[in-house]
Amino acid sequence: MAWTAPDIERSEHYPERRNEPELEMLRDWLDWHRATLLRKCAGLDAAQLATRAVPPSNLSLLGLVRHMSDTERGWVRQTYRAEQAPDLYYRADAPDADFAEADPAAAEEDFERYLAECRAVDAALEGAELDETFTLGEKTISVRWMWQHLVEEYARHNGHADLIREVIDGSTGL
Repeated sequence: MAWTAPDIERSEHYPERRNEPELEMLRDWLDWHRATLLRKCAGLDAAQLATRAVPPSNLSLLGLVRHMSDTERGWVRQTYRAEQAPDLYYRADAPDADFAEADPAAAEEDFERYLAECRAVDAALEGAELDETFTLGEKTISVRWMWQHLVEEYARHNGHADLIREVIDGSTGL
């Protein structure tokens, strides 16, 4: 039987905590958006996941999963925690490789890599303080800004995922 993206549980509503410490709410939003992306992929086979459904864009659901793997690694592990973790897909000679080289033959591996990266990022964020800062080039960035940026990045790309999934099989509102 051919591999399909697994279904996952996700609340149909926004995260429940709405008047809690900011860090807890940001964690909830990041988890909710991760789950949203995975829900947009659930039940699709590798070829469907790699479909570039909105020409001329090279966006695909598989490309979005790959992109978010690199995005989380880049911001949290490489930049904030200064880990020597190589890029997963980005290359200087192919900065768009996360999308352009999304290959159905590697879909299951890419999903496993994404889930592993989410776990690694969660571990790297343990003990993080929102007012803590780090540098990127000449800019000083707070952990709060980084976390909000990750949520924003997911929100933007989950909008893309909505449209791509609808073109593939007509599904909306997953």
